[in-house]
Amino acid sequence: MTYQLITANRNYSSWSLRPWLLMKALAIPFDDRFEPFLEAVNYAQFRKFSPTGQVPALIDGPTTIWDSLAIALYLADRHAGIWPEAPGPRAFAQAAVAEMHSGFATLRNACTMNIAVRVKPRAMSPALAKDVDRLRELFETGLARFGGPWLAGERFSVVDAFYAPVAYRIRTYGMAVGGGQAWVDHVLAHPAMRAWEAAALAETWREAAHEAELAACGEIIADFRATA
Repeated sequence: MTYQLITANRNYSSWSLRPWLLMKALAIPFDDRFEPFLEAVNYAQFRKFSPTGQVPALIDGPTTIWDSLAIALYLADRHAGIWPEAPGPRAFAQAAVAEMHSGFATLRNACTMNIAVRVKPRAMSPALAKDVDRLRELFETGLARFGGPWLAGERFSVVDAFYAPVAYRIRTYGMAVGGGQAWVDHVLAHPAMRAWEAAALAETWREAAHEAELAACGEIIADFRATA
């Protein structure tokens, strides 16, 4: 039986991107089920397939796995390559994934994901500057310790999938991440990331709450989205 992965809008949904990219990059077959954000709150609609009323969700026969980290852990029990094999890169990847899953709150709130625009951000707060500096440090550390081009070495793994939405944010808001830009450029060029971005650019609808979040982040200086 093939997995079914439920995701939402390509342009907005950073959490959806993580397992989608992971499965695409590692050639894990799945049926791609798209459930768009139609309202500011989609809880009732999404509760039909996810107990939290959120995306992503992975359906494996009678089993539903919700939350992007839980999906990654579930897949790691069944497929090789999710985590790096060597102990050092594996430990780094596990810590970095956990850090992304639980941290970077200011970055999420101050720089909402919107792939298809470019934004001149408002003045950077100390808290946001701290998050961006931590990203730079993490990217540079991974590349230096394990030789790149991925964060934990020569092969794509779950740590790259978890930070992939940040690569879009770095580009959207013009953030400086020093030597970490090499990883940003590399992940943005991945064929699966290009496919996700193409779908984001093709989306013609706008969800008001997400657009309001974007407007609060700064001045839109370019918008590459298709129009209806």
